[in-house]
Amino acid sequence: MGGSEGGSLAVLTGAGISAESGIATFRGMGGLWNDVPIEEVATPRGFAKDPKRVWEFYEARRRQAGSCRPNAGHAGLARLEEILGPERFTLITQNVDGLHFLAGSKNVLEVHGSLWQVRCTGCGVEREDRTVPFEALPPRCDCGSMLRPAVVWFGEYLPEGVFERAVAAAEACALFLVVGTSAQVEPAASLARIASRAGAEVWEVNPEETPLSAISDRSWRSGAGEVMGEVVLAARSLLGC
Repeated sequence: MGGSEGGSLAVLTGAGISAESGIATFRGMGGLWNDVPIEEVATPRGFAKDPKRVWEFYEARRRQAGSCRPNAGHAGLARLEEILGPERFTLITQNVDGLHFLAGSKNVLEVHGSLWQVRCTGCGVEREDRTVPFEALPPRCDCGSMLRPAVVWFGEYLPEGVFERAVAAAEACALFLVVGTSAQVEPAASLARIASRAGAEVWEVNPEETPLSAISDRSWRSGAGEVMGEVVLAARSLLGC
């Protein structure tokens, strides 16, 4: 890890930053989904048992995400990438809603996949598809096989190569910023500890304390949208930009 002056920034974001845009947390979809066990709609087993029901759940998520817009937290991170340049900025997100891209971020690692990508269970082809709603559920690939959401379900591996790139960014950065994540979900939660061991400063933006608070050099006990302007100024000062 190089010195802070002229060094790089890695950011990890979680559900909290999306919640500020009105995106319900994974377990807070509400309505018809209140009493549905997560295992029935977010595991390979659940999909094999009832793919139509799983797709109904993900269509509800896609409709919700499509109606929301980036907030000041997303915009501030996009601004930091613009200032630093993509070679000095990596945004690692656990969110699947695509709001970081809408805000203008470019160097984004979606470690849990995306609501807006579909993958064929037969031929394996993955592509963007923003159709809401599909004409029939489950939707079908051109090859005739069922499509599935290209998100990481419980019990599945992260997308190939994505986490390795996230680890490399954590090891190389001068500053690791954690925004809106409870730091409960591994392996993403380990990235801040990796950065800290490599000598980076760790900053946290979260209304509540988390397991990463103890290793954080600086903390903002607030939502990202409220304090991102201050965080951007502090990061620019630390990184010399």
